[in-house]
Amino acid sequence: MPVRRRAILIGAAFAAIAAVALAQPQRPRYTSPIAEASVTIAGRKINVEYYAPSAHGRKIMGALVPYGQVWCTGANWATKITTDADLQVGALKLPKGSYSIWTIPNEKEWTLIINSETGQFHLNYDSSRDFGRTKMSVKTLPSMVETFQVALSAAGGNKGTLALIWENTEASVPLAVLP
Repeated sequence: MPVRRRAILIGAAFAAIAAVALAQPQRPRYTSPIAEASVTIAGRKINVEYYAPSAHGRKIMGALVPYGQVWCTGANWATKITTDADLQVGALKLPKGSYSIWTIPNEKEWTLIINSETGQFHLNYDSSRDFGRTKMSVKTLPSMVETFQVALSAAGGNKGTLALIWENTEASVPLAVLP
């Protein structure tokens, strides 16, 4: 086959493939922007870096975020907590440093997982690197929260709270800066 005819056929084939691809219904692409929360408790800084997905009309808890399974607690890359002080996080005594945060959501109670690995893609959870696990309290919020939020707050003295908020759910755990 002459080169010119082959080029015309190849060009026509690519045009046909492109036309079929463009005719397919496009699923929306949601982006989850990077976000940050920080607090100073007893003169020591605690910082959380995460990606903040939005609901976009989807059912979140028990659906997009399934109950009883490890969730990366955000999107894209593992959520990272960095502390310049030793902390009491729920039942865990966490040495200063950086860790990733994972959770196991359930309707009535969540489990917070502190993992010693950071920087991993959201599907690359390695339980062998877990520092430890602790329970989180859960409450139902009176109104819908569209975009996932991590909230850090000081509660006086050396105490504070880490809260994970999305849809109509808030899961929280107490923090304390250790001497």
